[in-house]
Amino acid sequence: MPASKRKPARREGVRSVGGTGRNGRDAVVVVAGVRTPFARAFGPLAPVPAEDLARIAIGELLARTNLDGADVDEVILGCAGPPAEAPNVARVAALMAGLPRDVPAVSVQRNCGSALEALTTAADRIRAGSAGLVIAGGTESMSRYPLLARRDLQEILVASQQAKGRLSKFGRLLRIRPRHLRPVVALRVGLTDPVCGLNMGETAEKLARELKISRAEQDAYAAESHKRALAAAAKLAEETTPVYVPPDYATVVERDVGPREDSTAEKLAKLRPIFDKEYGTVTAGNSCQITDGAVALLVASAERAKSLGYEPLGRLRSHAWVGLEPERMGLGPAIALPAALERAGAKMKDLGLVELNEAFAAQVLACQRALATGEFAKERLGLDGAPGEIPPDRLNVNGGAIALGHPVGATGGRLVLTLLLEMKRRGASLGAATLCVGGGQGGAAIFERA
Repeated sequence: MPASKRKPARREGVRSVGGTGRNGRDAVVVVAGVRTPFARAFGPLAPVPAEDLARIAIGELLARTNLDGADVDEVILGCAGPPAEAPNVARVAALMAGLPRDVPAVSVQRNCGSALEALTTAADRIRAGSAGLVIAGGTESMSRYPLLARRDLQEILVASQQAKGRLSKFGRLLRIRPRHLRPVVALRVGLTDPVCGLNMGETAEKLARELKISRAEQDAYAAESHKRALAAAAKLAEETTPVYVPPDYATVVERDVGPREDSTAEKLAKLRPIFDKEYGTVTAGNSCQITDGAVALLVASAERAKSLGYEPLGRLRSHAWVGLEPERMGLGPAIALPAALERAGAKMKDLGLVELNEAFAAQVLACQRALATGEFAKERLGLDGAPGEIPPDRLNVNGGAIALGHPVGATGGRLVLTLLLEMKRRGASLGAATLCVGGGQGGAAIFERA
C-alpha cells in the first residue's frame, strides 16, 4: 500500500466511541429533566434507597411534562452501586413510579459516567429507530452501600452451614475470631481501582504532582465552587423536587445540602490531606462530597418531541467516550471533550458553557492545564495545537460537585440538566457536559440550542 494511503498510527488515548446527532429524523433532543436535591451521604437522604430516589425523580418528570407513561418506550438509569434488593434499579424505580408494566427498563454502569451513559445509550436507541421516547438518568444512595463480610468469615459461615449435626456446626463457628468481624466497607473498595491499586483520591494526588498544581490553587478553586453554588441556589432549586423522608415523612429535603457559606480558601487551607498525609495536597475540602441523589431526563427524537408538543431544552450534537490509564483517570475530560468537539465540528472557543464534574479540584485544574498544553495535545490527542483552556467564567458557573456533591451514578445527568437550563437562561447556542470516570475513562457530550 502506498505510504500516502496508509492510515496514521493511532496514538494511545485517542480511540473514542460515540456518535453525532444530525438534523432530521434521527436528531436526539433532551425535552426536560428533574432531580432530587443532593445531600451528603449518611445525611438527611440516608433513609431513602436508590430505587426510591429514582422513583421520585421519574414521577416528578412525568408530572412536569404531563406525559402519559404509556408513551415511554424505555427507561434507562445509571447506578454505580446498585442495591442488592433492586439490582435492576431502573426497572424497580419505573414500576414504583407508576409506569406501565410493558415499558422495559435497564440499568447501566460506567462508574462516574453512568447517568451520561444512560443518556447516550438512549440516544443510540433513538437513532437506531428502536425507541422514540426514553426516560434516562441515574440514581445513587452512597449512604446505603453495604458493609461486607470478610472472605475468611464467609468461608467459616458456609462451612458451618454445610456441616451435619448441631455440634459440628457449632464447632466450626468457634473458629471465628475478633479479626473476622471487622467489616469490609464496600464504598472504600468501590473507590479503589483494582488495576492500578490507587483509590480515586490518590489518582488526584498523582495529577497534582505531575502537573504542579498547588494546594493553594486547589483550595481557591474549591472555595469558588461553594461560592458559585450558593449564589445559584435559586436556579439550582428549579432543577429539584422535594423529597419527603421515611419512615414518618415529616422531614422534607427541598434543596441541595452541600454548599457551605463558611468554605473559604483560608478555612480550607487548615484541613489535613487525607490520601497522602505527609506530602499530599488533596483534602476533604477540595474533593467532591460523597452524596445521595437521583436525576431523570426525558430524551426523544426531535420528530417524537414535536408530535407531543414539546419544546426541547437542547439537541445532542455529539458525544464521545475514551479510555486512558487508570492512574490518571482524572484527565478523562481533557481527552473526551476534544473528541466530542471534533465530532460536532466545533472548537473549544465555540462553547458558551461547560459543566465538568469536580471529582477533585486538582483533577479539574489538571484538565484545564492539559487542554492548554501543546505537548499534551500532540502526545495524547494527536493534534498540532492545544484545544485551549475552558474560560473560568464559562466553567461550572453554578458550582460543581465539590459544593453540590457527586452521587456517582447520577452525576452525569445532573451535569446535562444544569447545563441545558443555564444555556437557556443565557441564550448560549453550544455547551458541553464532561466528566472523568473511575477506571481510566472519560465522557463528553455536546449540546446545542436553536
